Amino acid sequence: MKISEIKCKTALSKSKLPGLDYSLNPYRGCEHNCCYCYVPNVLRIDRSNWGLFVDVKTNIPVILSKELKKKKKGVVGLSTVTDPYQPIEKKYRLTRYCLEQLLKKEFPVHIQTKSDLVLRDIDIISKFSKVEVMFSIGTLNDSERKNLEPNSSSIQNRLNAMKKLSDSGIKTSVFFGPIYPSIKIKEIPNYIDIFLEHGASEIMVDKFNLKPGIEKILEKIFPNNLNNEKYFKKIYDKIDYTCKDRKIKSVLAFN
Repeated sequence: MKISEIKCKTALSKSKLPGLDYSLNPYRGCEHNCCYCYVPNVLRIDRSNWGLFVDVKTNIPVILSKELKKKKKGVVGLSTVTDPYQPIEKKYRLTRYCLEQLLKKEFPVHIQTKSDLVLRDIDIISKFSKVEVMFSIGTLNDSERKNLEPNSSSIQNRLNAMKKLSDSGIKTSVFFGPIYPSIKIKEIPNYIDIFLEHGASEIMVDKFNLKPGIEKILEKIFPNNLNNEKYFKKIYDKIDYTCKDRKIKSVLAFN
């Protein structure tokens, strides 16, 4: 893993994602090394290099502090093109320092992660008047998770972290995606019930977006089992039906 310390000129950027006004990414690159990640296509990074480097924006808390004095208050997404709680955060603590600055100016925050390291910052997160922590979970099969998301927290650790945050009064949700091709329609109610048991108040759903280079990787792991649009529609309909039955909101991501 190549770790580089860099300086950034800006911290907050406008976000086009639903529900977010700004995006904040303390790192460029991600140690989780999810093979399906869309970010290499967005940042025009060679997919073969993805997961092998992280650029650490060492001055981002200072830059953020200056920008918050001028920016109109809005929801800040942590993060949109990297995981704010990837392993390197244990050392550099940039996400924590940024949260401290956001709290001072009372900016709403939406955190999305695959890591239970978020629990380290429960003391700060619990002080926000408006905050949500969303856990990305695409499967409950941890063996498959290890193949596609090798350096991320285990599924059970994510679920346990979500439960602890929820029990502390912090709004939590699940980004159910990208939904692994191996998931069967009949399994959906069990998935939703497990998410509910661990504190999810909302479920956002997404399919595998087969960007260039991703389909070949998935074909090796799920031979002859890449779900098409028609099958995903059935999956989503089952999720929608189950969520309505359980009285929990579900939304289709990027729709």
